[in-house]
Amino acid sequence: MKVDRESLILYAITDRTWLNGKALKDEVKAAIEGGATMIQLREKNLSYEEFFEEAYEINGVCREYKVPLIINDNPVIATKVGAAGVHIGQDDGNIRLIRKTAGESMIIGATAHNVEEAVKAYEAGADYLGSGAVFGSTTKKDAVPMTKETLRAITSAVPIPVVAIGGITYENMGELENTGIAGMALVSAVFAEKDITGACMRLKERIIETIG
Repeated sequence: MKVDRESLILYAITDRTWLNGKALKDEVKAAIEGGATMIQLREKNLSYEEFFEEAYEINGVCREYKVPLIINDNPVIATKVGAAGVHIGQDDGNIRLIRKTAGESMIIGATAHNVEEAVKAYEAGADYLGSGAVFGSTTKKDAVPMTKETLRAITSAVPIPVVAIGGITYENMGELENTGIAGMALVSAVFAEKDITGACMRLKERIIETIG
């Protein structure tokens, strides 16, 4: 399975901060029903066993709705649960090695903060890029904001799709018009909302208006 631009339009990234006792699988389901086109499971504070169980459960939901599940930073768990892919940060793994062990069908996403990193990831075999932080970040306090010019340079430098990430909200996403991105990766704009389904409906419509 390879990634296409349409599946990257509304890329929802999980965060347990706003669960308030709810099950993550139910929140993911609500996001998909609202129009999320891809889900990334990013849980930094779970044990291996807890992460595996969560990934297995979420992958069941994603398969039911035919939406790709991407596992953050852990190709082993991605392979074991049969997830669609894995996303790798600059310091989190070797794309060529992951491709060799996981196979050609595994979607591999990579983080790129500049053109050099983008080209390197593409040449190593990445299927898509996540680039930012376009508006800073509420989840990564050390994230450096990326200019529209840099984002546009990245999308122009590689033939694979690029997703913008970092502090994106309904109010500011229009500023990313004409940057060449395939979609937007959202965390709090999705999972901090009480009505996740309704939020995703509005967000997806706005994203499509922005990226054309």
